[in-house]
Amino acid sequence: MKKIVLSILIMTFLVVAIFAGGQQEPAEDSEKVVRVFGAFVDEEQRRFEEAIKPFEERTGIEVIYEGSSDFETLISVRVEGGNPPDIAALPQPGLMKNFASQDRLVPMWPSLEEAIDENYAPVWKTLGSYEGTPYGVFHRVNAKSFVWYPKKAWEAEGYEVPTTWDELMSLMDRMVADGYTPWAVGIESGGATGWPGTDWIEDIMLRTAGPEMYDKWVSNEIPFNDPVVKNAFSVLGEIWMNPKYVYGGTNTILTTSFGDAPLPMFFDPPKAMMHRQGNFITGFFPEAIQANLEEEIGVFPLPSIDPEYGIPVLGGGDQFVVFNDTPEVRQFVEFLATWESGESWARSGGALFPYLNQDLNAYPNEIERSLAEALVNAKVFRFDASDLMPAQVGAGTFWTGVVDWLTGRSIDDVLADIQRSWP
Repeated sequence: MKKIVLSILIMTFLVVAIFAGGQQEPAEDSEKVVRVFGAFVDEEQRRFEEAIKPFEERTGIEVIYEGSSDFETLISVRVEGGNPPDIAALPQPGLMKNFASQDRLVPMWPSLEEAIDENYAPVWKTLGSYEGTPYGVFHRVNAKSFVWYPKKAWEAEGYEVPTTWDELMSLMDRMVADGYTPWAVGIESGGATGWPGTDWIEDIMLRTAGPEMYDKWVSNEIPFNDPVVKNAFSVLGEIWMNPKYVYGGTNTILTTSFGDAPLPMFFDPPKAMMHRQGNFITGFFPEAIQANLEEEIGVFPLPSIDPEYGIPVLGGGDQFVVFNDTPEVRQFVEFLATWESGESWARSGGALFPYLNQDLNAYPNEIERSLAEALVNAKVFRFDASDLMPAQVGAGTFWTGVVDWLTGRSIDDVLADIQRSWP
């Protein structure tokens, strides 16, 4: 009988020990693992994972990154289902504001906020805040307010980079007199046709109406048919509606893919002398041009129109927000607020970073160095308005409205239709 009782006690002890061990192991893992979910996939995922290796090696904390091209849909599903990641990399401020309004996010803690104040221009903290509370830490960012040009052709003609809108218009007229077409433009993008046109309008809005009015426009505090919005279309119309200024005229604008749009710059001789687009467009240049980017291509910020607003930068970026508050998560987010977290990605190319203390020499070529410098020094940075507006407007009637305007519909009717679509 004693043997039976003893056997039962031993078995009970083993079961309890195994169960207790099973309970402790996940806790031990959770202390060493940070799970991140984002929209980086393929090469971008590889570069992000390479960039965070120094943190893992120094701290012993494993960062498990999961990327998905359906991120925007899946992150909402996971949060609603009670299974959020520790950290999410959000490509749109609207997602952050949505989660913050539901009390799903962990606000910045004092040491992180101090790091942000020291190493970022104030605009980034504002962009990462909801109702005055900061949440989002920006890491990789992009900028769209740039004009690209064939460097050798410009040098041969003695053209100089314009710094004001008047200088830009004078340069365009000089190009026409020299037998060139100033601009290469294309807005075709399948179901998203029109978005490159909205970027032009947004850049002009920032330069004519200013950032405060831009913010009111984005939030529908002023309507789409407000005079300041109509004026932005008029400024763009002076270029796009003039066949002397755009290669192929308005029909070519409508039918040319945004990725093919810059190609006329690379004909011999060039069929166009300028193309406005974001830092990502270099990936659409011919391989021979990409192989000798610094020799073949020049770039400058789209010039100022009203000196009061300087040279604003339009763009986007990925902000990291916290769902699960642990010491390891805090360590990793504070790492993301440092130049060290972006340096290797910057050296690989294809990404810009907002840190004030970054080493611009880390970027692989003069072009990316100049883009990073323009981004860091910008007194005004704003997110792409169409990304901030409700989808039925920003990715709907705004896109199609640009197409309707180009095909001859009156600007008053186009803007009134866009405004009526606002939910």
